[in-house]
Amino acid sequence: MRGFSHLQQKDQGTRMLSFRLVYTFSYNLFQFSGHTWILANTIARFLTFGQDALADTFYSVGLVMSLCQLLSILELFHIADGIEKARLLPRFVQVLEKNLLLILVILLEEMQSTPVVCALFFLWNIMDLLRYPHELLCVMDTPSIAMLWIRYTLWIPLYILSVIIEGVTVYQALPYIEPLASSLSSLNSTASVYVHLPFILMVYLPILTLGASVTVWQLLKERQHHLEKWSKKMKRE
Repeated sequence: MRGFSHLQQKDQGTRMLSFRLVYTFSYNLFQFSGHTWILANTIARFLTFGQDALADTFYSVGLVMSLCQLLSILELFHIADGIEKARLLPRFVQVLEKNLLLILVILLEEMQSTPVVCALFFLWNIMDLLRYPHELLCVMDTPSIAMLWIRYTLWIPLYILSVIIEGVTVYQALPYIEPLASSLSSLNSTASVYVHLPFILMVYLPILTLGASVTVWQLLKERQHHLEKWSKKMKRE
């Protein structure tokens, strides 16, 4: 009976492991495919229509981008559950800032046709296309030192650049947020929303800078850890 019970537990553990592998692979493949489609669509439209395509970037890829960023919230649970080996704090900051900014762009239709949104989407896609292929290779137990280096080295300056673009986006959104805040205050019959909403955006800028600084520091530590781990693995082999 003990042997049978042990076999049952082992079989359940194998099923759970297989489910996790299939789920993780499917998730990373979906994100990789989604961001590949967004980037390919953006480049194709720019080559076809030139600078006129910049104004239509959000309308052409905004839905898929929103879906990919919304699903990225699952990565926080992946890390907390141990499915993905990464630091929770930097990923939390990245997911939060992206989704908050995306909500802001969705609410402000005037911002959707600005070049800064196109630049922001372009950088986000480049960063994710550097990350998800590495995650896929890790799931398949075929890690690449080239992809590892790109994921944890080239990704960091791109993240810093994306944060700068995010700050520019928030700053450019300030003139458009006042009419929105005014309309919200009229609906609520109070001026508090009108007073606070632009102020919140101004306060968000230094918070974004602080959060990005902590994230970069955490990413550098994560990079050192993974590269040292790879180096020790190569020495053992």
